[in-house]
Amino acid sequence: MKTIGFIGLGLIGGSIAKAIRKFHPEYHLIAYDKNKETLASALSSNIIDGVCEAYDSRFFTCDYLFLCTPVEFNIKYLEKISDSLQENCIITDVGSVKGIIHDKIESLHLGSHFIGGHPMAGSEKSGFDFANERLLENAYYIITPGGEIPLERLTEFTELITSLGAIPMVLTSEEHDFITAGVSHLPHIIASALVNLVNMLDNDAEYMKTVAAGGFRDITRIASSSPVMWQQICMENQENISNVLDDYIRMLVQIRCFVDNQDADNLYNFFASSRDYRDSIDATDNGLLRKAFVLYLDIADETGAIATIATLLAVEKISIKNIGIIHNREFEEGALKIEFYEEDALKKAKYLLTKRNYIVYER
Repeated sequence: MKTIGFIGLGLIGGSIAKAIRKFHPEYHLIAYDKNKETLASALSSNIIDGVCEAYDSRFFTCDYLFLCTPVEFNIKYLEKISDSLQENCIITDVGSVKGIIHDKIESLHLGSHFIGGHPMAGSEKSGFDFANERLLENAYYIITPGGEIPLERLTEFTELITSLGAIPMVLTSEEHDFITAGVSHLPHIIASALVNLVNMLDNDAEYMKTVAAGGFRDITRIASSSPVMWQQICMENQENISNVLDDYIRMLVQIRCFVDNQDADNLYNFFASSRDYRDSIDATDNGLLRKAFVLYLDIADETGAIATIATLLAVEKISIKNIGIIHNREFEEGALKIEFYEEDALKKAKYLLTKRNYIVYER
């Protein structure tokens, strides 16, 4: 039986704990959180088996100790426990920037104890009450092992992550921080900048705000994330973010030249290349990036329309990954989007719904 400790039981820590409890009910889980109500809730709901103080000696003999607090606290915590860890204890974290904690691990000579982690999952909500045992399901879980970690311990940890329904991807900390700067950190900056720009340009009647639906809302949704968290990420991954911002700014300047000069060929190539690459993301299926299986339907705006479709699919035992109304159809066919886990499910659903006279579009 494995013992797993948690320092912090917020959204991510709580979700990992709940997933472990679901898939490995025999494991012994202990935790510390500065919020005593969180600990009481986790204990009463049988998610954890024991409550600890921050520097409880029981943490130092855990098979895995998850650090699920802000990076600054994690680093201070490592400094205080570095001499107390037992040989079998593997420390892991869930931070979205890896370089800073790997540097600390190296300076403390804890490389044989550390496997960095970053579950690519989250929510605009925070705290244990919003933690979900399925948050990690089908989400990438990036793993950045310390240079001295034994291969068998890395394999065991990867198997644990897989058992929780996540998709592990092993990278170096440098690779992780550069990749996330481009595909996660920069998009948040762009979304926030775009929202601030429209706020600045809008008039007193707020017409821009009024019509800012569909595409604008989709690409700026992430601007609603925690400002504290993104402030910290920008400070912790400063060099990589600055470098990708430089490239992005140069691209914006180039696009402005195309617009100013009415350069039709380059404008077309710009939009065509972005369309082709974006479409290739949904079409990829290489074992890590799973192809998206999506249908779109025209449905009437009436009570029970979505429930009827969901019931039809459920009766045929067709599992739905996601379902929702598309409120802005300027660039989409169909008002209802349904995503499936597998291609076979998509084909069965398309046949069934077409037979029921629904107008179905497949992307």
